[in-house]
Amino acid sequence: MRNTILFNPAIASTNMGDRIIEKSVRQYLHQLFPGDFMCELPTQDPVGPKGRQLLKDAAFAFVGGTNLLSSAMNRYNQWKINVLDALTMRNVILMGVGWWQYQPPANAYTRFLLRRVLHSQMLHSVRDSYTESKLREMGIDNVLNTSCPTAWSLTPEHCATIPSHRSNEVIMTLTDYSPDTKRDRQLIDTLLAYYDVVHMWVQGTGDVRYVRELIQDPRVRLVNPSVDAFDHVLATRDVDYVGTRLHAGIRALQYQRRTLIVSVDNRATEISRDIGLNVIERADIGQVQHFAENEVTMRIVLPVDNIKRWMSQFHPDVYATDPTPQPNSLASK
Repeated sequence: MRNTILFNPAIASTNMGDRIIEKSVRQYLHQLFPGDFMCELPTQDPVGPKGRQLLKDAAFAFVGGTNLLSSAMNRYNQWKINVLDALTMRNVILMGVGWWQYQPPANAYTRFLLRRVLHSQMLHSVRDSYTESKLREMGIDNVLNTSCPTAWSLTPEHCATIPSHRSNEVIMTLTDYSPDTKRDRQLIDTLLAYYDVVHMWVQGTGDVRYVRELIQDPRVRLVNPSVDAFDHVLATRDVDYVGTRLHAGIRALQYQRRTLIVSVDNRATEISRDIGLNVIERADIGQVQHFAENEVTMRIVLPVDNIKRWMSQFHPDVYATDPTPQPNSLASK
């Protein structure tokens, strides 16, 4: 039995969004390699001796999602790899990985590190055009913009099932590490004006403290900090989604919920430019009122050819001609 490695950003993470990403990444990898034993290593902790041995023996090693790359990985590295890893780690394949914020070209350390660690022949999957351009800047050309694997199931057929009219309730998110009390209060007040109930999902460890600073209204109901609790609301309540958390919004779309994402950094902005995700900039928070008052259709344009091309390098007899691969309903939800 072969071993396949997944560098999992949800290990040791305080952000439930990483778990949303991990669920989709894992499901697609199980589709690709149903008979492989899937071993997991953290991205947020260094790889130890046991992990290095697993990597040495693995058929493939994937790093799954989130904004792990940056232009100065000697100073800021969400993916905890270093020069020692560059000497011992080889042939890692990116799957829906993104670049952390808008940055200048990569420094010499980062170029050396990524050229050594990333597979030189297999195609890498990145989540947006900006990340693709940053890798190409440093001479890594075997890269495809596939968008994030969480979005791969958002086909036209799926989006056609999403209601265009406002629901009775809304589930929202805020971002504790990127607060803007003026605009976040405006967001809350707008939602309270248009929805009977406002559910507030706690995605990060600091969200509760921040929310309690902003909200005292009893119509705001806290949702426990787990993906299961979030999924339960999406599955059982008549809700829209409005909030600053990107992957909570994509999760809502997976559950066929009308969605508006408020961008607080480059991630939602760049994915929106590529696939048409319904995103507004935080400075335009007044557009939440337009979303609440008007019919809004969810239209996602996936890079289907790039997704199929990336998948088909592992199984050319299957994925080169099949439609965009779909996670099964239980695994995706």
